[in-house]
Amino acid sequence: VENGLSLWCVGDNLRKGAALNAVQIAEKLIADFLPKK
Repeated sequence: VENGLSLWCVGDNLRKGAALNAVQIAEKLIADFLPKK
């Protein structure tokens, strides 16, 4: 099952990926809301 492998990878990387995702989301929000020079 193709999706089975994808779901397993997501679950396996959830702990170490969640912190990085939070950082990337914060960077994106900062870039979008701060005035550009």
